[in-house]
Amino acid sequence: MKARIFALLLLISPIFTFAQQDAKAQEILKAVSTKFKSCKSYKATFTIIVENSRDKSREVQKGTIYIKGSKYRLEIAGQDVISDGKTRWTYVKDANEVQIDIQKTDENTISPTNIFTIYEKGWQSKYTGDAKDKMITYSQIELVPSEGKNKNIFKIKLSINKAEKTIASAKMMDKNGGTQTINVEKISPDGASDDNIFVFNKTKYPDAEIIDLR
Repeated sequence: MKARIFALLLLISPIFTFAQQDAKAQEILKAVSTKFKSCKSYKATFTIIVENSRDKSREVQKGTIYIKGSKYRLEIAGQDVISDGKTRWTYVKDANEVQIDIQKTDENTISPTNIFTIYEKGWQSKYTGDAKDKMITYSQIELVPSEGKNKNIFKIKLSINKAEKTIASAKMMDKNGGTQTINVEKISPDGASDDNIFVFNKTKYPDAEIIDLR
């Protein structure tokens, strides 16, 4: 699961290209970006669904993420991933070990710190209409890689809460027949203001093996 979330290398697909950015889509995405950046930090709870049409597999997991600038804390599926913006600690419950490595920034990778702003660079956008569910209207936007971008994910479908200007879900489709859908259940603005959230506390994992990969 860690690889699926943090190392989804994005290959280009020549099938899906848009000649230019869709003005309507850009207007919506800009509003989302403005609201997102107005928060100094936030906490979000979500469900992630990973499926593959080739082997008919399906996996559903719930998680919580805290973000403050380049810092984040992700709690999902027996893993705690903590980053202070420079160093990353990953606690794997089943193995009872903590792996330490350097946090790297790569625009071709989907990471916890860019999942809500991935569309800002390297993607062409297209507004495909509105949809209603339980009296809530969602704007539907498709993203495809810009020409020249080396991406395995050939399309992302965003569903955006029209009134709140927040991303409700993101469905990513890759060239290997896999899809990864993130459904955001709740976002709490400024819900991660305490810097201690992003500090690895060894005393909380007293018997864990420490593996330093730096």
